[in-house]
Amino acid sequence: MLVSSRADAGQQLQMPNIFGDQMVLQRDKPIQIWGRAEADNTITVSFAGNSRAAIADSEGKWEVALAPMPAQSSGQALTVKSAEETLVFEDVLVGDVWLCGGQSNMEWRLRSSRDADLEIPSSNSPGLRYLRIRPEGSPEPRENFPREKGDGVWLQCNPETAGDCSGVAYFFGQRLHRHLDVPIGLINAAWGGTMAQHWVTRKTLETLPTVKSYLEAYDEKCRQWVAEGGEQGASERFALAQKQWEALAKEARDRGEKDPPDRPNRRNYQNPAEGRIPAGPLNAMIMPMAGLSLRGVLFYQGENNSFGDTWIPFRETFPAVISDWRRLFRNDELPFGIIQIAGWSTRRSMTYDMNHHTNIVREVQFNTWRATSNAGLIVSFDANSNSSIHPGRKSPVGDRAARWALSEVHGAMDATRGKPLQWQGPVYQSMEKEKNRIRITFEEGSDQGLRLERADARGFYIAGEDRIFHHADARVLGGRDVPSVVEVWSDDVPSPVAVRYAWSNLPLGSLMNGKELPAYPFRTDKWPLKPHYGEALYEVSPGGKD
Repeated sequence: MLVSSRADAGQQLQMPNIFGDQMVLQRDKPIQIWGRAEADNTITVSFAGNSRAAIADSEGKWEVALAPMPAQSSGQALTVKSAEETLVFEDVLVGDVWLCGGQSNMEWRLRSSRDADLEIPSSNSPGLRYLRIRPEGSPEPRENFPREKGDGVWLQCNPETAGDCSGVAYFFGQRLHRHLDVPIGLINAAWGGTMAQHWVTRKTLETLPTVKSYLEAYDEKCRQWVAEGGEQGASERFALAQKQWEALAKEARDRGEKDPPDRPNRRNYQNPAEGRIPAGPLNAMIMPMAGLSLRGVLFYQGENNSFGDTWIPFRETFPAVISDWRRLFRNDELPFGIIQIAGWSTRRSMTYDMNHHTNIVREVQFNTWRATSNAGLIVSFDANSNSSIHPGRKSPVGDRAARWALSEVHGAMDATRGKPLQWQGPVYQSMEKEKNRIRITFEEGSDQGLRLERADARGFYIAGEDRIFHHADARVLGGRDVPSVVEVWSDDVPSPVAVRYAWSNLPLGSLMNGKELPAYPFRTDKWPLKPHYGEALYEVSPGGKD
């Protein structure tokens, strides 16, 4: 009988690479295990005294569900047997498994974060484990992702390995690991430059009106690629373009001039059905583990839907990410933590920043959170100290996400207060005009200890009926036995009607609660927004949702 820790090419018994040595299985839920074998073969899966059998169907597919089991910090062997072959995965733990997806700010590695010099040397945590999935796209769903160059394998966090873990995921996982005292498994399925429509199934995308032109353009490129000879035709076109450019370059040099611009780029001659394509990353990176038992999802994406007119489909595609992933992982209430994008670039004119696409993306993320059960929204804009689209401070984001997970998913309590662990910053509730000022109230519980950092009113804007915003002053009133409110005013706006807060690409903001959790960006108006790029207007529906 052949015994192996991983399937070789010649074996009939095969399992996807999400299963491996040092992996973490989800506690307290049925544990889904699957793979392929010779048709009609009986497959037996055994782990920690728990055993189940299944028969491979006519296509060789099989699946079993091990009975739920409590957390186990002592590694054990997961054994999968057919009549002739055995796969053994060593040092498998049972705890909580989190899928951490999105784009570059989730992909960003711990070793590139601000706190790498402190965290990596002290990262020895045998019960905290992670797996990175290599970023790639596919036009069709795949059954597996590759194992190569450290990707596609489960690793324990220690000073030799932790640097390659997602920074946000690492800080999130470490906080959960310490608080819950159970093994934590982190699956990093993120890819820089992706948009929400890359993480939604093609079937779902075809039902969304705002995605129609995007799909049509993609399909046309694919048809044109085939009509022009596929890979061979592209190679020939590139070679011709290169030859023509070289001739022009020689003529320029003969005249004593510099080489001409626009040298052919091989990437412009690649197959359009590869890479960041509709549903592509989902097909290549998520589908191979669809059905896996998870505790929840942490998702950090939206920056690439803040360029050009890509915000338009985001209103439909971002909520679809949640519904599709919940369906793929067979859990309609799968906890979904949304990290609100931070912002980047230099602060420009107020008019420019008021109409920046990032404001729309954040509002869509906020409204999606409010419309989605068992979801959370984590603020991140205040953790960006410069103009980078990749903020170096990942620890505040991971810690805040962990607060949400501990409070809402695990029911953790604040022992000193006898109440659930606080995780939300101030959430805008309502406004009231008081003479030449506006008073803002926030949802009960989120406003405890409401304050302005250093009493400095940063990030407030106010407008009258002319809808022209001005920088505003603000102060906190009330407290203790009287609910706190924020009073906002400007001498330039004698009759104000609307307030906005942290409403720019890279927001300033000083409003927080007693836990120093930042207030969510908000606006009291529902005026249409005219993004500075394109002609389309962003409008909020009469019901208040985008």
